[in-house]
Amino acid sequence: MKLLHEDFRVYAVTDHTWAADDVAFFQQIRDAAAGGVRVFQLREKNVGAERLLELAVRFTALCRELGVISIINDLPETALLCGADGVHVGQDDLDVIQARRILGPDKMIGVSAHSVEEALRAQENGADYLGVGAAFITATKSNAKPISKETISAITRAVHIPVVAIGGVNPKNVFQLKDCGLAGVAVVSAIFAQPDARQAAQTLAQLCTDIFPPIERR
Repeated sequence: MKLLHEDFRVYAVTDHTWAADDVAFFQQIRDAAAGGVRVFQLREKNVGAERLLELAVRFTALCRELGVISIINDLPETALLCGADGVHVGQDDLDVIQARRILGPDKMIGVSAHSVEEALRAQENGADYLGVGAAFITATKSNAKPISKETISAITRAVHIPVVAIGGVNPKNVFQLKDCGLAGVAVVSAIFAQPDARQAAQTLAQLCTDIFPPIERR
């Protein structure tokens, strides 16, 4: 599965803890999609395997209904079971080659990268896109150390697949990522911690349309 770079302008990563219940959680996803988000990642670290699969099945079905992309964090087996469009793996998770064996050739695989070396290795192994960061200090992932804008730019110059910056990105600081060669940004609290997910997504989408123009890749 291949997407255009502009499909990644705003990539929403979920966090159920900001929703009152499942109804509110899935409504946030609906609202964010209405605000312009094209790619969603289900990332719920604080639930057990059975609960995660339950959420993943509902998440994937909703994304399919909305016509947006569904990505599962870390677990290709769960992505396969629920029929998601793909998986996102970190440097400490299964590598791209192993994930591809599980998911097959048609699913999307994203990889977290923090250096040019990690980015090139992921691309060589068949990654479809990269998430790089942390772009800024973030409370969502306390052990994530910010990387420099120079490193982000070096990564985007080195690869030809879409790259999104993640980590503490919000409407106030997203302008600092202009001219880094990014396809867009991945956000958590900038959408899911906001009182109006649709408005939050729409605001980011409008900003990112100006900041991240379409990229011609080799």
